[in-house]
Amino acid sequence: MVSHVAYGDEAYKDAERYRSVAIVTLAAQNASEYAGAIRGILDDSGIRKEFKWSNLRQARERFAAIKIADWVITRACAQQIRVDVLVWDTYDDRHDVQGRDDIANLQRMYFHLFRNVLANRWPIKSTWKLYPDENSAIDWRELSQYLDTAGVHLILEGSLRDWNSIKLKWFHDFRILNVEQVHSENAPICQVADLFAGVAVYSRTHYDLYTQWVECQSLQQRLPIISGVEDRRFSGRDKERCIFLDHLNKQCKKNKLGVSLKTKRGLTTFNPSNPINFWLYVPQHEEDVAPIRSDA
Repeated sequence: MVSHVAYGDEAYKDAERYRSVAIVTLAAQNASEYAGAIRGILDDSGIRKEFKWSNLRQARERFAAIKIADWVITRACAQQIRVDVLVWDTYDDRHDVQGRDDIANLQRMYFHLFRNVLANRWPIKSTWKLYPDENSAIDWRELSQYLDTAGVHLILEGSLRDWNSIKLKWFHDFRILNVEQVHSENAPICQVADLFAGVAVYSRTHYDLYTQWVECQSLQQRLPIISGVEDRRFSGRDKERCIFLDHLNKQCKKNKLGVSLKTKRGLTTFNPSNPINFWLYVPQHEEDVAPIRSDA
């Protein structure tokens, strides 16, 4: 029996610098109810198909994004759902290599994120079904095999005082039972992953613009007569995204989720056990280098 489910999506996968993957994890028994709740939010917001971060340009999408974020935060605080986002910088030492294989690297990033969350953030021996967005170029059969292997280790049972009692046994931290690629339009929880993956990258690529927007809002509150003048430096899309980013940041702080925006010039969670977790990937060791294409 599947005890837990994970929905995944990525954002800015062809971007020049920052890219991200996000997974939303929860107990399998809640999946249908939560998907219906997200679909209800979208319907109430006038979004008939699917929510996508790339389409967040108008107030309608921003209202929907805020409602989704508030819904997620409420359930995250109740330990009913997690959102984990992994962001990487293609300009760092790991990725700034000639002939980098971006598809293989994306698969490795998914592996790092899934392994960390499935092994450390949910009960031991959980059984999983993964629902990645079908637009991904990942070889999910191969990745699930790697994950299943990573969730197994040997344990020693018995007493060292009695060698005949010692046994080696395989122990499963978690198990991948199935992977089913889904179209995000039919999987509302995948759309949550898209939202958080998108805002995670935006918070880094547009951090300076966001701080200018915050200063502008403060100035307008003090000097209402200039309202609408200073705003001209921002596109309509950036205004809506800055409003959402500001709301998300404030709600995370209000609920003491340990998410910082200012410290690392982008959304960052310093305690990864927190249920809203923004993780900026850094090389794990000297040999941690992005994969290279075979034809490079």
